[in-house]
Amino acid sequence: MGYSLFSQVNPLFNFLCLITFYTLVITHYINTYSSQTLKPTKIKSRSKKMRIQLLFLFISLLVLNSESLNCNGNSPRGHPSDLRVFHIDSPCSPYKQPNTVSWESTLLKDNARLQYLTSLAAGKKPWVPIASGRSIVQSPTYIVRANIGTPAQTMLVALDTSNDVTWVPCSGCVGCASSVLFDPSKSSSSRTLQCQAPQCQQAPNPTCTVTKSCGFNMTYGGSTITASLTQDTLTLTNDAIPNYTFGCINKATGTSLPAQGLMGLGRGPLSLISQTQNLYKSTFSYCLPNSKSSSFSGTLRLGPKFQPVRIKTTPLLKNPRRSSLYYVNMVGIRVGNKIVDIPPSALAFNPATGAGTIFDSGTVYTRLVEPAYVAVRNEFRRRVKNAIPTSLGGFDTCYSGSVVFPSVTFMFAGMNVTLPQDNLLIHSSSGSTSCLAMAAAPNNVNSVLNVIASMQQQNHRVLIDLPNSRLGISRETCT
Repeated sequence: MGYSLFSQVNPLFNFLCLITFYTLVITHYINTYSSQTLKPTKIKSRSKKMRIQLLFLFISLLVLNSESLNCNGNSPRGHPSDLRVFHIDSPCSPYKQPNTVSWESTLLKDNARLQYLTSLAAGKKPWVPIASGRSIVQSPTYIVRANIGTPAQTMLVALDTSNDVTWVPCSGCVGCASSVLFDPSKSSSSRTLQCQAPQCQQAPNPTCTVTKSCGFNMTYGGSTITASLTQDTLTLTNDAIPNYTFGCINKATGTSLPAQGLMGLGRGPLSLISQTQNLYKSTFSYCLPNSKSSSFSGTLRLGPKFQPVRIKTTPLLKNPRRSSLYYVNMVGIRVGNKIVDIPPSALAFNPATGAGTIFDSGTVYTRLVEPAYVAVRNEFRRRVKNAIPTSLGGFDTCYSGSVVFPSVTFMFAGMNVTLPQDNLLIHSSSGSTSCLAMAAAPNNVNSVLNVIASMQQQNHRVLIDLPNSRLGISRETCT
């Protein structure tokens, strides 16, 4: 059984157009009937007035729909520092799937993502390899437009809060899956970094070519990537960022190749946040839309300006072994009015093992370590009266028919976040079955890391404020 993440036609626009059509039909019959009872001058005046009103309504609907599906504008209305964020299944996304996506396939991609995050949390290398996110970026959840070069070339890159770098497939790339490639030769501001550049030492497994240019050649997941470290002008909203360092992929071999680039929003030295700290003051927020959004697009807001003032916050925790991940202190989970009995070790922050709780934009469904998930699931089931849970599509707590579900609240140090029903449940395509949209980590994967995923973050503004070392959350309709 599948589910649809987005209906490509705005349902509100569809409904209003249908109303307009039937109104026109009814108007026609009213005018026909009235012609038998009213004087010709009154008929003409009334008919003309009604038709003008209907024409105005129809034009308004066309304007409404064209705005909601404006795929060319990058900066949404309201704040000049906002960058539009599209879901992979948005009509503005070239990567949207022609068919509905199954729950099983999404969970499998989440499993790959969890393996990646676990390797980061427990890894010994100081920085995340540029290619490490490659397998999970094949099917990103959210993408943004980045303009690179002079003149600008528009690239679509995956938004990744748990990665540290930006990279894009480049012209002449052998084996790259994307049809859109960045061409450095067409940019007057592009240059390849030399081996003595300090950024070269921050790259993963740096190599030095015979021409003394910095590159890297690495194997990951059975695939090999060859790339050069490049600098060029990156333009986001109306801000031009000169000498931005990113990976320029020129060769890829293997079975799982990136369809587009990646924008890392982690805390490593090559991340967007680190490279723009003078401009954006190491502060950003994002608002991820859900499937009920008219255009399935949200916003990435860069810099401290226009960020919400009244917002609940919790301290960010630092893991020296993996500083890129956004750790927070989860102290408990409440189901209904009961705080679930979870072993303290399941929530404890431990930099040595990578244990703890992170916020991640690339995982779709929240994953809890098994003891925590089992405790939450059992209490959730206990509070659903007169219904027997079933399994469906990888989820083990599903119900059919009309069921009253309890609330779930994530409890962090300094703030509680109660999930709305849209963030708590996933529904079958027919709407007859609803499942708790969380799961335990698969066997031997992510045994210590709790991941607060994108579905549970939707229609919330998530603030990352590094100068004040805090993460904030406030409700917002992300359209």
